[in-house]
Amino acid sequence: MRTTVNIHDELLESAKLRARERGVTLGALVEDALRRELSLNDGPVERIPVPAYDGETGMFPHVNLNSNRELYEFLDEGLPFEKLR
Repeated sequence: MRTTVNIHDELLESAKLRARERGVTLGALVEDALRRELSLNDGPVERIPVPAYDGETGMFPHVNLNSNRELYEFLDEGLPFEKLR
């Protein structure tokens, strides 16, 4: 099927170059990119809960907001920072 799509000049030039490098047509490259993009959105997006300020003394008891180490450990479910490397 033939259609017309407006694409920014720099993006189009990059796409043409990539197609040449791969030895495929521009149309094949665009189709492949669209297939990948559309397949990514098939399922629900997993949302990560973010702690919020509750208006009390802090985000959560015993979490020092001035300590990066404590924040990382709290956000990583209590795992020590050294074990996450």
